Amino acid sequence: MNIALLGYGKMGQTIEKIAVSRGHSIGLKISIKNPEDFTQCNIDPIDIAIEFSAPEVAFYHINRAINMGCSVVSGTTGWLHNYPIIEEKIKESGKVGFIYASNFSLGVNLFFELNTRLARLMSKYDQYEVSIVEIHHTAKLDAPSGTAITLAESIISENKDKSEWASNSKNKDRSKLTIISKREDPAPGTHIINYDSAIDSIQISHTAHSREGFALGAVLAAEWLADKNGIFSMKDVLGL
Repeated sequence: MNIALLGYGKMGQTIEKIAVSRGHSIGLKISIKNPEDFTQCNIDPIDIAIEFSAPEVAFYHINRAINMGCSVVSGTTGWLHNYPIIEEKIKESGKVGFIYASNFSLGVNLFFELNTRLARLMSKYDQYEVSIVEIHHTAKLDAPSGTAITLAESIISENKDKSEWASNSKNKDRSKLTIISKREDPAPGTHIINYDSAIDSIQISHTAHSREGFALGAVLAAEWLADKNGIFSMKDVLGL
C-alpha cells in the first residue's frame, strides 16, 4: 500500500517504521510544517491515510481526506463530538472506509473485551465500587485518555448503578464512575480497573511498553480496511 501519514510526530514516525518493515510505502507526510501539501493531487496516488495528529486538527484531516476520496484509519482522540459528521459523510460517499479507535494496540483491544466481561460479572455485586486509573507521559494532551473513556463507557453499559464517568479523584457520587488521570515520564500508557469492597479488591490492568504496539495495530487496521467501504472498528479487524 501507499500510505499517507496525517500527523508526523513520534507516533507517525513509529507507524512509518512499522509500515515500511511490512512492505508498504509512505507517499505523503502531513505535519504542522507542510499543511499546504495536503492536496487532491498528492492524495490521488494514496491507498489509505493513517491519522495520528492532535485533537484540534484531527477532524479537519479526516474530513478533508474523506472529501478527497481517501479511506482513513484514525487514532486521535478528543474530536468525537464531530464523529456524526464523519459517519454521515462515509454513508453518503459509499466509496471510502473509516476506522476510529481510541487505542489500536492488539493487547488493549483484548483488554477492552476482558473489561466488558468482568463488568458484566461484577454488576451483580453492588458491594464493589469500580474506578479507573490511567497513567501516561506528560506530553499527552487529553485527560482522561480516550482508552480510559472507552473502558468507562463499557463498564457503565453493564452497570445499572453508574450513569456517567467523572474525571475527578475526589468524586463521591456513586452514580459516577471515577477516572483518575496521572501524567508521569516515561509512561507510554497504563490502564487499571479497580473493584474495591470492604473486604477485598479485584484489579485488571494493561501496560504498554512502547508505541510500537499502537503503531502495529494501526498498520494492521489499514491493511484490513484497504479494500473495504464503510465504518468499522478494531473488533471487526480482530474478529472479536
